[in-house]
Amino acid sequence: MGIWATQVTPRLVAAGGEDEKVRALRARACEGLRGEVVELGFGSGLNVGLYPHAVTRVVAVEPSDVAWELGAQRRARSPIPIVRGDLDGQWLSLPDASADAVLSTFTLCTIPDVGRALAEVRRVLRPGASLHFLEHGIAPEQGVQRWQRLIEPVQKRVFDGCHLTRPIDRLVEQAGLFIEDIERAYAPMPKVMRPWVFGYLGRAVRPA
Repeated sequence: MGIWATQVTPRLVAAGGEDEKVRALRARACEGLRGEVVELGFGSGLNVGLYPHAVTRVVAVEPSDVAWELGAQRRARSPIPIVRGDLDGQWLSLPDASADAVLSTFTLCTIPDVGRALAEVRRVLRPGASLHFLEHGIAPEQGVQRWQRLIEPVQKRVFDGCHLTRPIDRLVEQAGLFIEDIERAYAPMPKVMRPWVFGYLGRAVRPA
C-alpha cells in the first residue's frame, strides 16, 4: 500500500465520520449488541461510546496502525475493554462460534474479498447470534447506479479500495446469514450525493 492509503485515508475517514446524523445511525447499528463483540473495521473507534452496557468486550479487527493510534483516547475513555484482534477481516483467528455479535459499520465496502469476510463472520458467530451492519452500497435507481459505476474507480483509489456498487443485503444473505431486520434508504443529504449515500442498516442472524 502507498502513503496515501496508509497515512491519508485513515485520517480522512476519522475526520469524516463525526457528523451527528451519521453518529445517530451508528448508534442504531449498535443497539442490541451484547457479550463478546467482534468489530470489523474498528478504525479510530467512532463507535466507542455507543456500545450498550450489555457488551462485555470488543475485539477490534483493524489493519491500519494510523487509525488505531488515532483512536487511542477514545479507547482509554471506554468503560468496556477493547482489544486489538486480527488485522484482516478475511482471515480471523477467532474460534468457531465464539462471538456473541459482530459489528460492521462502513467496512464491507472496502474489504477486497467481502464474500470471504462474511463467511468468516458466519463462522465466528454463535448460532442465533447477529451481525449488526451499517453500510453504503448500490442504489436502487439505474440512473444513480450509472454514476456509481462511473465514479467507483476513482473512489477506490482515493479511499483505499472503497466500492460504491456492492449489494450489501444480497452479499450478507449469500454468506448464509438470515436478515431479520433491514432498512434501505438514502442519507438525508443533497441529491448530488446519492452515489455515495445509499445505506443499508440492519441485523442478520446465523441460523441455529
